[in-house]
Amino acid sequence: MTPYTYEDIAGMIDHALLHPTLSIAGLIEGCKLADHYSTATVCVKPCDVKLASQFLINSSVNVCTVIGFPHGANTREIKTKETETACNDGAKEVDLVINLGRVMGGDWEYIFKEIEAVKKAAHSFGAKLKVIFENDYWKEGAANLSTDEVKEKLCQISVSAGADWVKTSTGFGYVPQSDGNLKAHGATKHDVALMVRSCSCKAEVKAAGGVKDFTTLLTMRELGVSRIGTSSSQKILEECRSSLSLPYLSVEEKNTHFTSY
Repeated sequence: MTPYTYEDIAGMIDHALLHPTLSIAGLIEGCKLADHYSTATVCVKPCDVKLASQFLINSSVNVCTVIGFPHGANTREIKTKETETACNDGAKEVDLVINLGRVMGGDWEYIFKEIEAVKKAAHSFGAKLKVIFENDYWKEGAANLSTDEVKEKLCQISVSAGADWVKTSTGFGYVPQSDGNLKAHGATKHDVALMVRSCSCKAEVKAAGGVKDFTTLLTMRELGVSRIGTSSSQKILEECRSSLSLPYLSVEEKNTHFTSY
């Protein structure tokens, strides 16, 4: 027996609509696709939360947004306000980019208070919080900790502050490579296994960045991931349907759950 159903896999996916130049037309098409394939959420930019919530008002797909995206440099007060505004606009989940500079300097109290403040704001609306570590930045470690110790520390702090998930990456954390080019590796098997182990089931794990096919999603799922951030949702879910001998879902079909703008 196959150890998963289509609903299991679709329910893992946050369909990412975060490209800097994404237009309203692109947002509409992305929301339609997410609704058509019944993903867990659409993950949209803060400016798009209200529109996405209107589009998906009759859908099972929730709206997720990002806070302090993509570099985490806003103040705690701004991040808290951004969270409150997003939740008022209809967001059911928020993905927080922590202050990366404070991580580099080892200001763990700052990181804890930031996560806790955003958690309180989100939870007051019944929304859930994911904390983004941006693991690509910690290849050389930080604050006299090794690369793995930084991620373990961030898991401990996130759990203590009450986060619902910890998340590997934004997908936009480009760092210099040995050849001089910039690249964002995103979620790796090593990091995901470490984060699952470090959270000890007290917070769930979201893998984002580089999850572009069904095989990779299954690998992450087997490691203990409960949510995936990807813009390759259609490809992944059609591969899933093929593996289950289910028919192709034509994107031309109208979905009666979708509310036009």
